[in-house]
Amino acid sequence: MSPEHGPRRSQVVLVEPALSQLQKLTAAETHRLDRAIVAISVNPELGTPVPNTLLRDYVDDVDGVRVIYYVTALRQITIVAYVEA
Repeated sequence: MSPEHGPRRSQVVLVEPALSQLQKLTAAETHRLDRAIVAISVNPELGTPVPNTLLRDYVDDVDGVRVIYYVTALRQITIVAYVEA
């Protein structure tokens, strides 16, 4: 019997604006953001579509995190364009 596996995650890539924002976060903020990015990598449909763009806007009000991202056509890579924690 094969072990049960969780959902396949997409690879997450942060572009320069998100990387710059990440450098300004505290360790606690980075930890909260990490949980949000893992959730998005497992389910890229979590975010709300931004009208007239390919972008999605994910807000986690509990952790106070916002991530703006898009997913490639094959859903294998999630590109993060903006982070806020």
